[in-house]
Amino acid sequence: MLPPVPSPEDYGITPGYGFLPAELPLEVLPDPYYAKWENLVQNLQALVLSKGLRSMVERLPILSTCHLQTDAEWRRAYVVLVFILHGYVWSGNHPEERIPPQITVPLFEVCERLEVPPVATYAGVCLWNYRPIFPDEPADTLDNLACLQTFTGSLDEQWFYLVSVAIEARGADAIPLMHKAITAARQGDSLTVTALLQRLAQTIDETTSLLQRMYDNCDPYVFYNRIRPYLAGSKNMSDAGLPNGLLYDDGHNPEYRQYGGGSNAQSSLIQFYDIVLGVEHRPTGTGREDKDKPDSKSRNNFIHEMRTYMPGPHRRFLEDIESVANIRTFVEARRSNSTLCIAYDACLAMLRVLRDKHIAMVSRYIIIPSRAKPTTGRTNLATATSEKKKMRGTGGTALIPFLKQARDETGEPAIDTWARKLLSSPADKAFASLSKVGEQPDGHLEVVGLCGTWTAEESEGGICHW
Repeated sequence: MLPPVPSPEDYGITPGYGFLPAELPLEVLPDPYYAKWENLVQNLQALVLSKGLRSMVERLPILSTCHLQTDAEWRRAYVVLVFILHGYVWSGNHPEERIPPQITVPLFEVCERLEVPPVATYAGVCLWNYRPIFPDEPADTLDNLACLQTFTGSLDEQWFYLVSVAIEARGADAIPLMHKAITAARQGDSLTVTALLQRLAQTIDETTSLLQRMYDNCDPYVFYNRIRPYLAGSKNMSDAGLPNGLLYDDGHNPEYRQYGGGSNAQSSLIQFYDIVLGVEHRPTGTGREDKDKPDSKSRNNFIHEMRTYMPGPHRRFLEDIESVANIRTFVEARRSNSTLCIAYDACLAMLRVLRDKHIAMVSRYIIIPSRAKPTTGRTNLATATSEKKKMRGTGGTALIPFLKQARDETGEPAIDTWARKLLSSPADKAFASLSKVGEQPDGHLEVVGLCGTWTAEESEGGICHW
Protein backbone atom coordinates (compact mmCIF):
# COMPACT_ATOMS: atom_id res chain seq x y z
CA MET A 1 0.00 0.00 0.00
CA LEU A 2 1.35 3.40 -1.00
CA PRO A 3 1.99 5.98 1.71
CA PRO A 4 -0.32 9.00 1.64
CA VAL A 5 0.78 12.06 -0.27
CA PRO A 6 1.86 14.55 2.43
CA SER A 7 -0.48 17.49 2.88
CA PRO A 8 1.38 20.84 2.73
CA GLU A 9 -0.89 22.31 5.41
CA ASP A 10 0.49 19.81 7.92
CA TYR A 11 3.87 21.51 7.53
CA GLY A 12 2.64 25.09 7.73
CA ILE A 13 2.66 25.47 3.94
CA THR A 14 -0.41 27.08 2.40
CA PRO A 15 -1.66 27.35 -1.22
CA GLY A 16 -1.67 31.14 -1.21
CA TYR A 17 1.74 31.70 0.38
CA GLY A 18 3.71 28.50 -0.20
CA PHE A 19 6.80 28.51 2.00
CA LEU A 20 6.14 32.08 3.10
CA PRO A 21 4.29 32.22 6.42
CA ALA A 22 0.52 32.35 6.08
CA GLU A 23 0.52 34.98 8.82
CA LEU A 24 2.38 38.09 7.70
CA PRO A 25 5.72 38.66 9.47
CA LEU A 26 5.52 40.92 12.51
CA GLU A 27 7.08 44.35 12.12
CA VAL A 28 7.83 44.56 15.84
CA LEU A 29 7.60 42.26 18.86
CA PRO A 30 4.43 43.30 20.72
CA ASP A 31 5.69 42.73 24.27
CA PRO A 32 7.52 45.85 25.58
CA TYR A 33 9.89 43.47 27.36
CA TYR A 34 11.73 43.19 24.02
CA ALA A 35 11.92 46.95 23.42
CA LYS A 36 15.72 46.95 23.77
CA TRP A 37 16.07 44.39 20.97
CA GLU A 38 13.69 46.33 18.77
CA ASN A 39 15.29 49.68 19.48
CA LEU A 40 18.67 48.28 18.59
CA VAL A 41 17.59 46.61 15.34
CA GLN A 42 15.54 49.63 14.27
CA ASN A 43 18.72 51.70 14.55
CA LEU A 44 20.96 49.05 13.05
CA GLN A 45 22.08 51.08 10.01
CA ALA A 46 23.22 54.03 12.15
CA LEU A 47 25.01 51.76 14.64
CA VAL A 48 26.74 49.87 11.83
CA LEU A 49 27.94 53.12 10.24
CA SER A 50 29.17 54.57 13.53
CA LYS A 51 30.69 51.24 14.61
CA GLY A 52 28.78 51.57 17.86
CA LEU A 53 26.78 48.36 17.56
CA ARG A 54 29.18 46.15 19.50
CA SER A 55 29.26 48.36 22.57
CA MET A 56 25.47 48.66 22.50
CA VAL A 57 25.04 44.89 22.33
CA GLU A 58 27.41 44.37 25.24
CA ARG A 59 25.29 46.74 27.34
CA LEU A 60 22.13 44.72 26.73
CA PRO A 61 20.65 42.49 29.42
CA ILE A 62 20.21 38.81 28.60
CA LEU A 63 16.51 38.68 27.74
CA SER A 64 14.44 35.57 28.26
CA THR A 65 12.38 34.03 25.45
CA CYS A 66 9.55 33.15 27.83
CA HIS A 67 7.50 36.15 26.68
CA LEU A 68 7.38 34.95 23.06
CA GLN A 69 3.95 33.50 22.48
CA THR A 70 2.98 32.96 18.83
CA ASP A 71 4.94 31.44 15.94
CA ALA A 72 5.07 34.88 14.37
CA GLU A 73 6.75 36.25 17.50
CA TRP A 74 9.35 33.50 17.52
CA ARG A 75 10.09 34.19 13.84
CA ARG A 76 10.37 37.93 14.51
CA ALA A 77 12.78 37.26 17.37
CA TYR A 78 14.92 35.16 15.04
CA VAL A 79 15.06 37.91 12.41
CA VAL A 80 15.97 40.53 15.02
CA LEU A 81 18.69 38.41 16.61
CA VAL A 82 20.40 37.24 13.42
CA PHE A 83 20.52 40.78 12.03
CA ILE A 84 22.08 41.93 15.30
CA LEU A 85 24.44 38.93 15.21
CA HIS A 86 25.74 39.59 11.70
CA GLY A 87 25.97 43.31 12.31
CA TYR A 88 27.94 42.62 15.49
CA VAL A 89 30.39 40.35 13.66
CA TRP A 90 30.98 42.40 10.50
CA SER A 91 30.48 46.07 11.41
CA GLY A 92 34.08 46.78 12.42
CA ASN A 93 37.30 46.98 10.47
CA HIS A 94 37.89 43.38 11.51
CA PRO A 95 35.30 40.70 12.32
CA GLU A 96 34.47 39.94 15.94
CA GLU A 97 34.61 36.19 16.53
CA ARG A 98 33.10 36.06 20.03
CA ILE A 99 29.34 36.30 20.21
CA PRO A 100 28.37 37.45 23.73
CA PRO A 101 25.66 35.79 25.86
CA GLN A 102 23.31 38.73 25.17
CA ILE A 103 22.91 37.29 21.66
CA THR A 104 23.93 33.66 22.09
CA VAL A 105 21.58 32.66 24.91
CA PRO A 106 18.25 33.83 23.43
CA LEU A 107 19.30 32.98 19.85
CA PHE A 108 20.00 29.35 20.75
CA GLU A 109 16.55 29.07 22.34
CA VAL A 110 14.82 30.68 19.38
CA CYS A 111 16.68 28.49 16.90
CA GLU A 112 15.82 25.35 18.82
CA ARG A 113 12.14 26.29 18.65
CA LEU A 114 12.22 27.11 14.92
CA GLU A 115 14.65 24.29 14.01
CA VAL A 116 17.12 26.55 12.24
CA PRO A 117 20.85 27.16 12.87
CA PRO A 118 22.05 30.30 14.72
CA VAL A 119 23.03 32.19 11.58
CA ALA A 120 21.22 34.40 9.07
CA THR A 121 19.49 31.95 6.74
CA TYR A 122 17.32 32.42 3.66
CA ALA A 123 14.29 32.16 5.94
CA GLY A 124 15.56 34.96 8.18
CA VAL A 125 16.46 37.49 5.51
CA CYS A 126 13.73 36.66 2.97
CA LEU A 127 10.80 34.48 4.07
CA TRP A 128 10.24 36.19 7.44
CA ASN A 129 11.53 39.65 6.60
CA TYR A 130 8.98 41.39 4.39
CA ARG A 131 5.69 43.21 4.46
CA PRO A 132 3.21 43.95 1.68
CA ILE A 133 2.62 47.67 1.29
CA PHE A 134 -1.05 46.93 0.68
CA PRO A 135 -1.89 43.77 2.67
CA ASP A 136 -4.95 42.98 0.55
CA GLU A 137 -2.84 42.80 -2.63
CA PRO A 138 -0.59 39.90 -3.75
CA ALA A 139 2.95 39.46 -2.41
CA ASP A 140 4.24 38.27 -5.79
CA THR A 141 4.31 41.83 -7.12
CA LEU A 142 7.58 43.56 -6.34
CA ASP A 143 5.90 46.95 -6.39
CA ASN A 144 3.86 45.87 -3.36
CA LEU A 145 6.73 44.67 -1.16
CA ALA A 146 8.98 46.26 1.44
CA CYS A 147 11.68 44.90 3.76
CA LEU A 148 11.45 44.91 7.52
CA GLN A 149 15.20 44.79 8.24
CA THR A 150 18.40 45.58 6.37
CA PHE A 151 22.01 46.22 7.32
CA THR A 152 22.59 49.17 5.01
CA GLY A 153 19.17 50.76 4.59
CA SER A 154 19.75 50.76 0.83
CA LEU A 155 17.21 50.04 -1.88
CA ASP A 156 19.73 47.59 -3.34
CA GLU A 157 19.68 45.44 -0.21
CA GLN A 158 15.90 45.53 0.09
CA TRP A 159 15.56 44.59 -3.58
CA PHE A 160 17.99 41.69 -3.20
CA TYR A 161 15.78 40.12 -0.53
CA LEU A 162 12.44 41.06 -2.06
CA VAL A 163 13.10 39.45 -5.43
CA SER A 164 13.31 36.12 -3.59
CA VAL A 165 10.14 36.91 -1.63
CA ALA A 166 8.27 37.59 -4.88
CA ILE A 167 9.61 34.37 -6.40
CA GLU A 168 8.40 32.39 -3.38
CA ALA A 169 4.97 34.01 -3.60
CA ARG A 170 4.67 33.46 -7.35
CA GLY A 171 5.83 29.85 -7.03
CA ALA A 172 3.40 29.02 -4.23
CA ASP A 173 0.88 27.70 -6.76
CA ALA A 174 3.33 24.98 -7.77
CA ILE A 175 2.90 23.18 -4.45
CA PRO A 176 -0.82 22.32 -4.69
CA LEU A 177 -0.41 21.73 -8.44
CA MET A 178 2.20 19.05 -7.92
CA HIS A 179 0.33 17.61 -4.94
CA LYS A 180 -2.59 17.01 -7.32
CA ALA A 181 -0.25 15.73 -10.03
CA ILE A 182 1.28 13.08 -7.76
CA THR A 183 -2.20 11.93 -6.78
CA ALA A 184 -3.37 11.92 -10.41
CA ALA A 185 -0.31 9.89 -11.44
CA ARG A 186 -1.21 7.27 -8.84
CA GLN A 187 -4.62 7.06 -10.47
CA GLY A 188 -3.19 6.79 -13.97
CA ASP A 189 -4.81 10.06 -15.03
CA SER A 190 -2.56 11.26 -17.86
CA LEU A 191 -4.78 14.16 -18.90
CA THR A 192 -4.70 15.72 -15.44
CA VAL A 193 -0.95 15.21 -15.02
CA THR A 194 -0.35 16.80 -18.44
CA ALA A 195 -2.46 19.85 -17.63
CA LEU A 196 -0.77 20.32 -14.26
CA LEU A 197 2.72 20.02 -15.75
CA GLN A 198 1.83 22.65 -18.33
CA ARG A 199 0.81 24.99 -15.54
CA LEU A 200 4.00 24.19 -13.62
CA ALA A 201 6.13 25.11 -16.66
CA GLN A 202 4.37 28.46 -16.81
CA THR A 203 4.94 29.04 -13.09
CA ILE A 204 8.66 28.30 -13.35
CA ASP A 205 8.90 30.64 -16.33
CA GLU A 206 7.23 33.39 -14.29
CA THR A 207 9.69 32.92 -11.42
CA THR A 208 12.54 33.28 -13.91
CA SER A 209 11.08 36.58 -15.09
CA LEU A 210 11.04 37.77 -11.49
CA LEU A 211 14.68 36.70 -11.02
CA GLN A 212 15.60 38.91 -13.97
CA ARG A 213 14.14 41.89 -12.11
CA MET A 214 17.19 41.75 -9.81
CA TYR A 215 19.01 44.00 -12.27
CA ASP A 216 16.40 46.75 -11.89
CA ASN A 217 17.42 48.02 -8.45
CA CYS A 218 20.39 46.03 -7.14
CA ASP A 219 23.73 47.36 -8.33
CA PRO A 220 26.50 44.70 -8.52
CA TYR A 221 29.15 46.98 -6.97
CA VAL A 222 26.89 47.92 -4.06
CA PHE A 223 25.91 44.32 -3.51
CA TYR A 224 29.41 42.88 -3.64
CA ASN A 225 31.16 45.49 -1.50
CA ARG A 226 28.49 46.77 0.89
CA ILE A 227 25.76 44.14 1.27
CA ARG A 228 27.34 40.75 0.75
CA PRO A 229 29.91 41.03 3.59
CA TYR A 230 27.15 41.29 6.21
CA LEU A 231 25.49 38.10 4.96
CA ALA A 232 28.64 35.99 5.29
CA GLY A 233 28.60 32.89 7.44
CA SER A 234 31.47 31.57 9.53
CA LYS A 235 32.46 28.48 7.54
CA ASN A 236 35.67 28.58 5.47
CA MET A 237 36.15 32.21 6.44
CA SER A 238 39.81 32.18 7.50
CA ASP A 239 40.81 34.76 4.91
CA ALA A 240 37.96 37.00 6.01
CA GLY A 241 39.26 36.94 9.59
CA LEU A 242 37.43 33.98 11.17
CA PRO A 243 39.85 31.03 11.07
CA ASN A 244 37.93 29.09 13.72
CA GLY A 245 34.43 30.25 12.92
CA LEU A 246 32.45 32.07 15.61
CA LEU A 247 32.78 31.54 19.34
CA TYR A 248 29.23 31.37 20.65
CA ASP A 249 29.54 32.30 24.34
CA ASP A 250 26.52 31.25 26.38
CA GLY A 251 28.23 32.26 29.63
CA HIS A 252 28.96 28.65 30.60
CA ASN A 253 30.45 26.60 27.77
CA PRO A 254 31.72 28.80 24.93
CA GLU A 255 31.91 26.82 21.71
CA TYR A 256 33.35 27.53 18.27
CA ARG A 257 30.89 26.79 15.50
CA GLN A 258 30.97 27.19 11.74
CA TYR A 259 27.93 27.78 9.56
CA GLY A 260 27.58 28.57 5.89
CA GLY A 261 26.27 31.90 4.70
CA GLY A 262 22.77 32.44 3.38
CA SER A 263 22.10 30.63 0.12
CA ASN A 264 19.26 30.49 -2.34
CA ALA A 265 19.85 26.73 -2.23
CA GLN A 266 18.07 27.09 1.12
CA SER A 267 14.92 27.96 -0.81
CA SER A 268 12.54 25.05 -0.31
CA LEU A 269 10.70 26.10 -3.48
CA ILE A 270 13.69 25.56 -5.77
CA GLN A 271 14.41 22.19 -4.19
CA PHE A 272 10.71 21.34 -4.48
CA TYR A 273 10.89 21.89 -8.25
CA ASP A 274 13.79 19.44 -8.45
CA ILE A 275 12.13 16.81 -6.28
CA VAL A 276 8.78 16.67 -8.06
CA LEU A 277 10.43 16.58 -11.49
CA GLY A 278 12.92 13.88 -10.48
CA VAL A 279 16.05 15.99 -10.95
CA GLU A 280 19.00 14.54 -9.02
CA HIS A 281 22.07 16.58 -8.06
CA ARG A 282 25.44 14.94 -7.41
CA PRO A 283 28.60 16.16 -5.69
CA THR A 284 30.51 18.55 -7.92
CA GLY A 285 32.75 16.88 -10.46
CA THR A 286 30.89 13.55 -10.52
CA GLY A 287 28.86 12.30 -13.46
CA ARG A 288 25.97 9.90 -13.71
CA GLU A 289 28.43 7.05 -14.15
CA ASP A 290 30.18 8.02 -10.88
CA LYS A 291 27.20 8.17 -8.55
CA ASP A 292 27.57 4.59 -7.31
CA LYS A 293 31.31 4.84 -6.65
CA PRO A 294 32.35 4.78 -2.96
CA ASP A 295 34.35 8.01 -3.19
CA SER A 296 31.37 9.78 -4.67
CA LYS A 297 29.07 8.63 -1.89
CA SER A 298 31.49 9.86 0.76
CA ARG A 299 31.43 13.43 -0.52
CA ASN A 300 28.86 15.84 0.80
CA ASN A 301 25.98 16.88 -1.39
CA PHE A 302 25.69 20.58 -0.76
CA ILE A 303 22.09 20.81 -1.90
CA HIS A 304 21.05 18.23 0.69
CA GLU A 305 23.19 19.96 3.29
CA MET A 306 21.30 23.19 2.64
CA ARG A 307 18.12 21.55 3.88
CA THR A 308 19.56 21.70 7.38
CA TYR A 309 19.36 25.50 7.08
CA MET A 310 15.65 25.42 6.28
CA PRO A 311 12.91 25.66 8.92
CA GLY A 312 12.29 22.18 10.28
CA PRO A 313 8.76 21.72 8.89
CA HIS A 314 9.87 22.76 5.40
CA ARG A 315 12.77 20.32 5.53
CA ARG A 316 10.49 17.46 6.57
CA PHE A 317 8.00 18.34 3.84
CA LEU A 318 10.70 18.01 1.17
CA GLU A 319 11.84 14.70 2.61
CA ASP A 320 8.29 13.35 2.67
CA ILE A 321 7.50 14.60 -0.85
CA GLU A 322 10.70 13.00 -2.09
CA SER A 323 9.51 9.64 -0.77
CA VAL A 324 6.32 9.75 -2.89
CA ALA A 325 7.46 11.72 -5.98
CA ASN A 326 6.36 9.75 -9.03
CA ILE A 327 6.02 12.17 -11.96
CA ARG A 328 9.25 11.20 -13.70
CA THR A 329 8.52 7.46 -13.60
CA PHE A 330 4.89 8.09 -14.63
CA VAL A 331 5.97 10.01 -17.74
CA GLU A 332 8.79 7.57 -18.52
CA ALA A 333 6.25 4.73 -18.64
CA ARG A 334 4.12 6.67 -21.18
CA ARG A 335 6.66 7.69 -23.80
CA SER A 336 4.04 7.25 -26.52
CA ASN A 337 1.98 10.07 -25.02
CA SER A 338 3.73 12.96 -26.78
CA THR A 339 1.63 15.66 -25.14
CA LEU A 340 2.50 14.39 -21.66
CA CYS A 341 6.20 14.07 -22.51
CA ILE A 342 6.37 17.55 -24.00
CA ALA A 343 4.70 19.03 -20.92
CA TYR A 344 7.23 17.30 -18.65
CA ASP A 345 10.22 18.26 -20.77
CA ALA A 346 8.95 21.84 -20.90
CA CYS A 347 9.15 21.99 -17.09
CA LEU A 348 12.76 20.84 -17.22
CA ALA A 349 13.49 23.38 -19.95
CA MET A 350 12.03 26.21 -17.87
CA LEU A 351 14.01 25.11 -14.81
CA ARG A 352 17.19 24.99 -16.86
CA VAL A 353 16.54 28.51 -18.15
CA LEU A 354 16.18 29.64 -14.52
CA ARG A 355 19.62 28.22 -13.79
CA ASP A 356 21.11 29.73 -16.95
CA LYS A 357 19.89 33.15 -15.86
CA HIS A 358 21.35 32.58 -12.44
CA ILE A 359 24.76 31.72 -13.88
CA ALA A 360 24.73 35.03 -15.73
CA MET A 361 23.75 36.82 -12.53
CA VAL A 362 26.56 35.21 -10.50
CA SER A 363 29.04 36.29 -13.15
CA ARG A 364 27.83 39.88 -13.02
CA TYR A 365 27.41 40.20 -9.24
CA ILE A 366 30.35 38.09 -8.02
CA ILE A 367 32.95 37.07 -10.56
CA ILE A 368 33.43 40.43 -12.25
CA PRO A 369 33.45 42.52 -9.01
CA SER A 370 35.84 40.06 -7.35
CA ARG A 371 38.52 40.97 -9.89
CA ALA A 372 38.64 44.59 -8.75
CA LYS A 373 41.11 45.87 -6.22
CA PRO A 374 39.62 46.31 -2.71
CA THR A 375 38.68 49.92 -1.99
CA THR A 376 38.62 49.58 1.80
CA GLY A 377 41.02 48.53 4.53
CA ARG A 378 38.39 46.42 6.24
CA THR A 379 38.69 42.65 6.53
CA ASN A 380 35.58 40.91 5.29
CA LEU A 381 34.29 38.63 2.56
CA ALA A 382 34.66 41.20 -0.23
CA THR A 383 38.27 42.12 0.54
CA ALA A 384 39.29 38.52 1.27
CA THR A 385 37.93 37.33 -2.07
CA SER A 386 39.64 40.09 -4.01
CA GLU A 387 42.97 39.61 -2.27
CA LYS A 388 42.94 35.88 -2.95
CA LYS A 389 42.31 36.21 -6.67
CA LYS A 390 46.02 35.95 -7.59
CA MET A 391 46.29 32.66 -5.71
CA ARG A 392 43.34 31.17 -7.53
CA GLY A 393 43.42 32.88 -10.89
CA THR A 394 40.23 34.89 -10.73
CA GLY A 395 38.08 35.28 -7.66
CA GLY A 396 34.99 33.17 -7.77
CA THR A 397 35.25 31.62 -11.21
CA ALA A 398 35.30 28.14 -9.73
CA LEU A 399 31.65 28.70 -8.92
CA ILE A 400 30.78 28.29 -12.58
CA PRO A 401 31.61 24.55 -12.84
CA PHE A 402 29.23 23.79 -10.00
CA LEU A 403 26.44 25.89 -11.43
CA LYS A 404 26.95 24.38 -14.87
CA GLN A 405 26.73 20.88 -13.45
CA ALA A 406 23.55 21.73 -11.53
CA ARG A 407 22.09 23.20 -14.70
CA ASP A 408 23.07 20.22 -16.86
CA GLU A 409 21.67 17.78 -14.29
CA THR A 410 18.34 19.54 -14.70
CA GLY A 411 18.09 18.27 -18.26
CA GLU A 412 19.16 14.69 -17.58
CA PRO A 413 15.67 13.28 -16.85
CA ALA A 414 14.28 14.61 -20.18
CA ILE A 415 12.14 12.02 -21.97
CA ASP A 416 12.30 12.80 -25.69
CA THR A 417 15.61 12.55 -27.54
CA TRP A 418 15.29 16.05 -28.95
CA ALA A 419 14.72 17.44 -25.45
CA ARG A 420 17.75 15.65 -24.02
CA LYS A 421 19.91 17.02 -26.82
CA LEU A 422 18.56 20.53 -26.38
CA LEU A 423 18.91 20.52 -22.61
CA SER A 424 22.43 19.11 -22.63
CA SER A 425 23.91 21.80 -24.91
CA PRO A 426 25.62 24.84 -23.36
CA ALA A 427 23.41 27.91 -23.49
CA ASP A 428 26.35 30.28 -23.63
CA LYS A 429 29.89 29.56 -24.81
CA ALA A 430 31.25 32.18 -22.43
CA PHE A 431 30.19 30.11 -19.45
CA ALA A 432 31.76 27.00 -20.96
CA SER A 433 35.10 28.77 -21.11
CA LEU A 434 34.74 30.12 -17.58
CA SER A 435 34.19 26.60 -16.32
CA LYS A 436 37.80 25.74 -17.11
CA VAL A 437 39.10 28.37 -14.69
CA GLY A 438 39.42 28.16 -10.93
CA GLU A 439 41.00 24.82 -10.09
CA GLN A 440 44.34 24.63 -8.34
CA PRO A 441 47.10 22.61 -10.04
CA ASP A 442 46.56 19.80 -7.53
CA GLY A 443 42.88 19.58 -8.47
CA HIS A 444 41.72 21.36 -5.33
CA LEU A 445 38.56 23.28 -6.07
CA GLU A 446 37.68 26.33 -4.04
CA VAL A 447 34.40 28.07 -4.65
CA VAL A 448 33.28 31.56 -3.72
CA GLY A 449 29.52 32.01 -3.56
CA LEU A 450 27.46 35.11 -2.96
CA CYS A 451 27.69 34.79 0.82
CA GLY A 452 30.48 32.37 1.59
CA THR A 453 33.31 30.14 0.50
CA TRP A 454 33.52 26.37 0.47
CA THR A 455 35.73 23.62 -0.90
CA ALA A 456 34.77 20.63 -2.98
CA GLU A 457 36.18 18.31 -0.35
CA GLU A 458 33.56 19.28 2.22
CA SER A 459 30.56 21.01 0.65
CA GLU A 460 30.07 21.79 -2.94
CA GLY A 461 28.15 25.01 -2.98
CA GLY A 462 24.62 25.60 -4.13
CA ILE A 463 22.50 26.16 -7.17
CA CYS A 464 22.19 29.74 -6.04
CA HIS A 465 24.74 30.33 -3.30
CA TRP A 466 23.13 33.52 -2.00
